[in-house]
Amino acid sequence: MINRLDTHAVAYQGDNLYDFDNEILLTWYPQRILHHAGNAASLLELGLGHGYTTDIFSRRFARHVVLEGSPAVILNFREKHPDCRAEIVETWFENFATSEKFDVIVMGFILEHVDDPLLILRRFRDFLAPSGKMFLAVPNAQVLNRRLGQLAGLLDDVTSLSENDHLLGHQRFYTVGTLSADITQAGCGLDRLEGIYLKPFTTSQIVSLQLDSKVIDALCTVGIEYPELSCGLLAEISAR
Repeated sequence: MINRLDTHAVAYQGDNLYDFDNEILLTWYPQRILHHAGNAASLLELGLGHGYTTDIFSRRFARHVVLEGSPAVILNFREKHPDCRAEIVETWFENFATSEKFDVIVMGFILEHVDDPLLILRRFRDFLAPSGKMFLAVPNAQVLNRRLGQLAGLLDDVTSLSENDHLLGHQRFYTVGTLSADITQAGCGLDRLEGIYLKPFTTSQIVSLQLDSKVIDALCTVGIEYPELSCGLLAEISAR
C-alpha cells in the first residue's frame, strides 16, 4: 500500500521555484530557535521536509529525535545527509508515544499539513520537559506580497491555496489571529511571536532582482518585528 505522504515527496527534492523561499525560511528560523533555546540538551522535531532544519539542529543538540511519516522523504534525507546524527523515527505524529520528555519541541511548517492541528498541539504539549519550550513555524496568509497581490486584483483571497501548496500537502494558511487562537485552544501560552522573512514581492520577482545575500538577511531581520507582514510566523509557546 502506498503511503499517501510519499505522494508529496517530489516537492522536497529541490526542483521547484519555491526552493528559493524554502532555503531562506528553513535556514533562518532554526537559528532563531537556537538563539532562544539557551542550553537545552534535547530536541523533538516533527517532520523532515527539505532537511535543512534537521541538519542544522543535529549539530547543536546532544539528543535529537525526528518524527517523519513518509519513507520516501526519509530516504531522500538520508541520501543527502548520510552523516546526520539525528535519530529518525518513521511514524505518524498522531501515533507517536513516549515516556521521554524533551527540552525543546519544534513543529516547523507542520500544522498547515495535518488534519487536526489542535490534536497535535495538545498531544505533543505532554512531551515537554518542565519549563520546556515548543516552537511553531507556519506560513502566513497575510504576508506582504499576498496582501499586495490581493489589492492589485491578482489574488482573490490571501488564504487561497495555490497549486504548489497542494503539491506540498498544505491544508491551510495561518494568520497571527488564527495561530494565536489555536495555541490558546490547545491549552498553551504564547510567549513570543516573530516574523520569518518579510517578503515584499512574488518569488519570481525577487529571484529576477538577484538581490545580494545581505539584502535577504536584512529582510529576515526586519521581519522579526513584523510577523503580520512576514512570509512565516514563528511562535514560542509553553504548556500552561
